[in-house]
Amino acid sequence: MKYILETTNLEKRYKNFKAIDSLNMHIPKGSIYGLIGKNGAGKTTLIRLICALQKPTNGYYSIYGIKNIDKQIINVRKRIGAIIETPSVHIEMTARENLMEQSKIIGVPSYDGVDELLKLVGLSQTGKKKVHDFSLGMKQRLGIAIALVGNPDFLILDEPINGLDPQGIIDIREIILKLNKENGITFLISSHYLDELSKVATHYGFINKGKMIQEISKEKLEQNCKKRIEIKVSNIKECVKYLEQNNIPYEVISNEIINIYQKINISELAISLSERDCIINEFREKEETLENYYINLIGGGDNV
Repeated sequence: MKYILETTNLEKRYKNFKAIDSLNMHIPKGSIYGLIGKNGAGKTTLIRLICALQKPTNGYYSIYGIKNIDKQIINVRKRIGAIIETPSVHIEMTARENLMEQSKIIGVPSYDGVDELLKLVGLSQTGKKKVHDFSLGMKQRLGIAIALVGNPDFLILDEPINGLDPQGIIDIREIILKLNKENGITFLISSHYLDELSKVATHYGFINKGKMIQEISKEKLEQNCKKRIEIKVSNIKECVKYLEQNNIPYEVISNEIINIYQKINISELAISLSERDCIINEFREKEETLENYYINLIGGGDNV
């Protein structure tokens, strides 16, 4: 698998505080990577390191296989667009003027593609309207357009839907999916809106106290979170035999607990297992949300 971004034992220390602590991350090419963590977990610090707004204390990261200590990293960064915390826009300019200004800054004197970008983010009809009269959602869409100047193929978005109304959230979601599917752009998205993030992300990284707790694909996460029946039994071996013989999907969790991933009649199961000298002592239906999965991953509510 090709990774656009990798970090290796990355660390950022402020005196005696480690904002990023031996963090290892892998973002596959073409993915939408959701970075999940509570406020203060280190998400924005990590993004600032990747964007060269701060320097690591220890460790390193690679973008397209080029380490941050390599001189070639300057050229590689031209393939990255980013919005960190809030979009960087000139409020006394129009949307078009903002894109033209960004073109000058990054050394693209011709304004080819500006009109296409405005159309892409739904701002082609704003005309001479100044940005200070834009809604928050319009400013966020303009920020994405600015990040796209220069045709980057890796976009980093820090809380892109923060404060947006429902329609604004839908607009940003559709832009992200369109850019990913049609333009092949890889995304790193930091967000605490987990339900919304689950609608776009293909991969996840769960960060807590500066450490990467887990990286997982969407498919694996859905498997872990899907509906299941958890049973606690007196004879795990006989229970497994029965499930195997009846082609019932299951997962052994411990020497007493099994998860069953199929709708079943619990009474019939209890009778069948009792004939095998196996008693169901407890059972419960379970289905985890992304939020619950994260809370359980980092150790419960006290850590949220």
